[in-house]
Amino acid sequence: MAPITLLFALAYVLLGLGGFILTGSTHKTALIPCAFGVLFVLFGLLAFKEKLRKHVMHAAVLIALLAFLGTARALTHLPELFNGTAEKPASIITQSLNAGFSILYIILAVRSFIQARRARLS
Repeated sequence: MAPITLLFALAYVLLGLGGFILTGSTHKTALIPCAFGVLFVLFGLLAFKEKLRKHVMHAAVLIALLAFLGTARALTHLPELFNGTAEKPASIITQSLNAGFSILYIILAVRSFIQARRARLS
C-alpha cells in the first residue's frame, strides 16, 4: 500500500494545483487537496518502515475518510454540472474527483488490510 499511497499523494497534489489554476488562481481553498497529498506523501514514506506500516496506513485511511466526508456533498451537484446550471463548476469537479479518489483509496486500503490479516493468520 505504500507505493499506492504515494500515487494517490501525487493525484491529490495535481488535483489541488489543477483546481487552483481552473479557478483563475484566486481561490486558495482549491489547494486543500494538496494538503491531503502532502499527508499522503508522509504516510507513504513512513509505511516503508515495517514497524510503522500498520499504524500509518490506518491513519492514511482516516484522512481519506475525512477527505471523502468533506467533499461528498459535491456529488449531489453533479446533475447541475451536467445540465450546465452549476454556479461553481470547477469546485464541483475538483471536489467530486477528491471524493472519488478518497473512496477508491479507502476501498483499496480495506482490501489490503483484509489480505494482510489473512496472510498473518495462515
